[in-house]
Amino acid sequence: MELTTSLYLVPTPIGNLGDITLRALEVLKSVDMILAEDTRTSGFLLKHYAIERPLKSFHNFNEHKTVSALVARMQQGEVFALVSDAGTPGISDPGFLISRAAIKAELKIECLPGATAFVPALVKSGLPCDRFVFEGFLPVKKGRQTLLKSLVEEERTLVFYESPYRLIKTLEQLIEYFGADRQASVSRELTKKFEETVNGTLEEIVAHFKQKEVKGEIVLIVSGKNKQKHHSDEED
Repeated sequence: MELTTSLYLVPTPIGNLGDITLRALEVLKSVDMILAEDTRTSGFLLKHYAIERPLKSFHNFNEHKTVSALVARMQQGEVFALVSDAGTPGISDPGFLISRAAIKAELKIECLPGATAFVPALVKSGLPCDRFVFEGFLPVKKGRQTLLKSLVEEERTLVFYESPYRLIKTLEQLIEYFGADRQASVSRELTKKFEETVNGTLEEIVAHFKQKEVKGEIVLIVSGKNKQKHHSDEED
């Protein structure tokens, strides 16, 4: 007997509300409850599409207390949809916790395809995107330098999320570890009115953003270390 879906992971637009899928709207209208990282942000989206379903907060401060109760309700037959503030839930947010718990309870999960901020930023960066490493947000303090050191030799394209308040600091640290001439791309406010992408060396990009007030959600793409071509490679 095939299991019915208990939990839907539903991507939401990262900016432009028109980017939601028809299937996402159908799911959000049909579930018993929608779990949201921020009910105010998600409430705006639901109101825009006239979706009137119960909305419950599920964020960094309460997820451990509520996961077991939510799983119990799913086991009783209730169906939930999980959304984040923007993009695909579970990527750089606590959504993976309820997914893990649902899998452990042998409940069926479906993840709808949809918006994720780093994909358009990566594709439009002009940097290699056949192989890449997604690092999400760098640690604010503890472990930050250790992680950066570990990435110095990485040859794949690097993908980060960053706060506008820490962008300059992060770019300066990347220059310190990777060198000022490492190619990079910064995209902010993707899909929104003031969308901006800046390509160039790390030195050129940090100079650009030092001249203005930085706002919006940011995706930072950094090229990997150039491969050294060995004699054996040439023979191959």
